[in-house]
Amino acid sequence: MGEEENPLDDRRKRLRFRAWHRGTREMDLVLGRFVDGNVTTLSDDEIDALEVLMEVPDPELYLWIAGTAEVPSHYDTAVFRKVVAFHRNGPK
Repeated sequence: MGEEENPLDDRRKRLRFRAWHRGTREMDLVLGRFVDGNVTTLSDDEIDALEVLMEVPDPELYLWIAGTAEVPSHYDTAVFRKVVAFHRNGPK
């Protein structure tokens, strides 16, 4: 029979799609590139945190990533900081 689907893999596929279809090209590029480069190595908890970030409207999230607006503490997670570092410095 066929291989069973891994729920984590399904979440990663959904994240990849959502990251590249945000609504604004700038955020597609920021989040899409980050997800493409990192989604396979993210833990369950990191995926949880990234899914929460995906719910933030693009204009707000972009200002936080650009460093021009203060990040609310509940969004200032390790994953958010990884996204910012990736955006500013490129993949490591």
